[in-house]
Amino acid sequence: MFTKDRRQFLLGGLSAGLAAAMGSGARGSAASQGSAPAAAKPATLELGEPQPFDFEQLRVRARAASHAGYLEPAPAADIVHSLNYDASQKIRFRPEYTLWRNGPGRFPIRFFHLSEYVDRPVRIHMVTGETSREILYRPSYFEYGDAALAGKLTANLGFAGFRVMSGRKLESDWLAFQGASYFRTSGSQNQYGASARGIAVNTGLSTREEFPCFTEFWLKAAAESPSTVIIYALLDGPSVTGAYAFEARIDHGVIMEVDANIYPRVDIGRLGVAPLTSMYWYRGNELRRPLDWRPAIHDSDGLSLWTGQGERLWRPLNDPPTLQTNSFLDSHPKGFGLAQRDHDFDHYLDDGAFYDRRPSIWVEPRDDWGEGAVQLVEIPTDDEIHDNIVAYWQARAPVRKGATLRYRYRLLWQADDPPPSGVARVVATRLGLGGNPGQPRPKDQWKFVIDFEGGELRQMKPRSDVEPVVTASRGNVVHPHCIKVVGKTIWRAVFDVAMEGRDPLNLRCFLRLNNRALSETWSYQFFPPE
Repeated sequence: MFTKDRRQFLLGGLSAGLAAAMGSGARGSAASQGSAPAAAKPATLELGEPQPFDFEQLRVRARAASHAGYLEPAPAADIVHSLNYDASQKIRFRPEYTLWRNGPGRFPIRFFHLSEYVDRPVRIHMVTGETSREILYRPSYFEYGDAALAGKLTANLGFAGFRVMSGRKLESDWLAFQGASYFRTSGSQNQYGASARGIAVNTGLSTREEFPCFTEFWLKAAAESPSTVIIYALLDGPSVTGAYAFEARIDHGVIMEVDANIYPRVDIGRLGVAPLTSMYWYRGNELRRPLDWRPAIHDSDGLSLWTGQGERLWRPLNDPPTLQTNSFLDSHPKGFGLAQRDHDFDHYLDDGAFYDRRPSIWVEPRDDWGEGAVQLVEIPTDDEIHDNIVAYWQARAPVRKGATLRYRYRLLWQADDPPPSGVARVVATRLGLGGNPGQPRPKDQWKFVIDFEGGELRQMKPRSDVEPVVTASRGNVVHPHCIKVVGKTIWRAVFDVAMEGRDPLNLRCFLRLNNRALSETWSYQFFPPE
């Protein structure tokens, strides 16, 4: 479940709600407007009146809403803002009200309560065949640890989101939607980390970023595939509406098929498709490092790219001194993702957060996305509670009011990003003062050490003609060379860069033998310390 972490700080106060703007179906019978059921009543979820439902209908609805003005949702009830961290930690969903606890499908579903961190309600529906029924919030679904508080909650307060449980024992969850358009899964190592979201609007610009919200969900158990959960979602925001379909299943991690239908209300300067959000604070060998006892703290350590031309790139993440947006131009991308490649516990030493278990997220387009760029936004942070990394696809074509945009893609939540076929990948990046030990260190010279492993290099014996191909945006590259680490299958590229000034330095490096690439390309942005 969600705890008091960076997601709550990020998502607190984000708006949600489409019902008023769209005039959706009736909320149910008279019973739906009444008080909580008596204690003696059987533990069953209260449902609204049946309504016809299919995904095409949802697309039509979202498109129609994009032609109407945005209506700011009503503020949350005052009582919600009293549910601070301590109060919300005492709230528990009663297991007897779990949706689908006895089927159909393998995965029961439980619901999140509103709090001061996620204070805008969402409507949640259950789909059976071509009919949906709203699941009506009732205070009696929850244990509050405070009888006085329970008596103050109204019968129509609403839910904050939901989570999909791993089995009928209800011991853990593996998928959760909560706050704005954010969702995440625990991957193959049962540990939440980086998040995805439905859309990103104007991220990293000088204007304020917009956070459209999933305002309604429709949950369906796939009769033909008990291991699959189908989720439909309605998106709403000042600049955009959308209709989404998610098919999620557990398969060596989590695989999610996404069908995103996006309808701009206005021209949008920067629309981020398939956005991923994560946290990166520092790794152990950085020149600017906070005074924390743990060697490294991050949910993800790099951006992985597979371009339309077939090149694989690895961009280690930074906690930059100022906000940075880097664009990786591409045509017909094959994939990108935020990855946690370092899974060595000793590199983190955190037996509470378990950063070594955080999943990687890989985006795999299922259609031709044309020309555009993967953009990486890095925001300065001074703590691990803040999500400060965003990556997404931005199409080259301008996003115009009234357009219809559709993106279909697959999300893979696994221990690693898919390895590049036939070539080595970067497994470590280290840096320090230039020059050689025991000799005077040259001024304004920095050393870079990159470890590669895999592909042909794994079986290759030491040889002198494997060369690092290094390019720098400024300065001079000094003595680039490559060695095989003794007793390991790792090959190490080492070089210095001599330069003046404190402007960022952009570097690229890959390993080559006889004009043939042996590795993916390491791409790095270095900020010289003051």
